[in-house]
Amino acid sequence: MNLNVWINEEIDKMIASGIIEAVEESKWIIPMVISIKKDGRIRIYVDYRDLNVVCVINPFPTPFTEEILEGMARCKIYSFTDGFSGYH
Repeated sequence: MNLNVWINEEIDKMIASGIIEAVEESKWIIPMVISIKKDGRIRIYVDYRDLNVVCVINPFPTPFTEEILEGMARCKIYSFTDGFSGYH
């Protein structure tokens, strides 16, 4: 089978399953990298190097768990947000 046909089939599967979606041309599009596995199938990766270049570095990194627990130890009341429910 032709490599282009395989690539198109794989992309169609990814679109159908909602993993990727078609967009108009944008500077935020991440390039695809296509490699052939040892068993002959293809694998599609994304190249995040360009994304890393344009991202702003966060000057306030997430604190360690120990720091958070130490700060909460002296509190009478605290609030916990559920990360699994989509609250960030």
